[in-house]
Amino acid sequence: MPNTGDTRGAVLVTGGAGYIGSHAARQLVEAGERVIVVDDLSKGFRGAVTGGELVVGDCGDQGLIGRLLEEHAVEAVMHFAAHTVVPESVAEPLKYYHNNTVKAHRLIAACVNAGVEHFIFSSTAAVYGIPESGTASEQTSTLPINPYGSSKLMTEWILRDTAAATALRHVTLRYFNVAGSDPGGRIGQSTPEATLLIKVACEAATGKRDSVTIFGVDYPTPDGTGVRDYIHVEDLADAHLKALSYLRDGGESTTLNCGYGHGYSVREVLGAVERVCGGKLVIKEASRRPGDPPVLIANAARILDVLDWSPRYDDLDAIVEHSLAWERAPRY
Repeated sequence: MPNTGDTRGAVLVTGGAGYIGSHAARQLVEAGERVIVVDDLSKGFRGAVTGGELVVGDCGDQGLIGRLLEEHAVEAVMHFAAHTVVPESVAEPLKYYHNNTVKAHRLIAACVNAGVEHFIFSSTAAVYGIPESGTASEQTSTLPINPYGSSKLMTEWILRDTAAATALRHVTLRYFNVAGSDPGGRIGQSTPEATLLIKVACEAATGKRDSVTIFGVDYPTPDGTGVRDYIHVEDLADAHLKALSYLRDGGESTTLNCGYGHGYSVREVLGAVERVCGGKLVIKEASRRPGDPPVLIANAARILDVLDWSPRYDDLDAIVEHSLAWERAPRY
């Protein structure tokens, strides 16, 4: 029910029982927002919803979404629900276009019909493909090389064109490599068969996997392994709250990179995991995976300026420490 005296509308969070969405939903609740989580629980967990109201359903169900938007006087939507595994998107492109683009279209249409004016979209650095310099700004050409990136870019276009024709305003956040877990240990990354490096390495450190594999040791980087920009999930969630405040203050539609502006190699990440856990990992080496760029780092200047965003966890060991703590004592 609405908080007494709170004149703001509710915030609808799709995919709010998943990894990133649950962290954002928790921060919204802690900030005093009225939160409605919509999740089909295909990848998410009931236990990850620590506040607000959970509605088990499909974000592409326009009837359901329309009713929720009206019944709860929803003011803003944060859209996290998506499929995110790049190799799977190559093998099953229609699955990704349906879930990431078609359902997003239906959700956006429901928002327009209900008069929702604020929309925050979870996009990805995969829209850039393989930037020649290794660093991507928001002005870097978008040349995705897999259906995952393409499906997200198509939704960006839908939002851009809808915002130009309606009262809907959006902030599109392009994530780089998300890692870490709630420092309080309440929620974390529990996706089965996860492919994110820090998650995989922490699973190996706690005996949940036999080993961790480095894909490519001959890149033109200082140690031959790929370099990525890793952002703590708590800082990323905070960027969503900053984006909501920006829109409420009248900010224009915009697209922003979410990263720290510097990177770590695969070997540096594995070294950090070994350092924090106090033991050695079983590390295997394999050939490069098709489409993996040598370096992918965010130019993050705009998000710092536009949202007045101040990351708190820009430290590789802290990211690993929080990830490892979750692997040792998961709650769901």
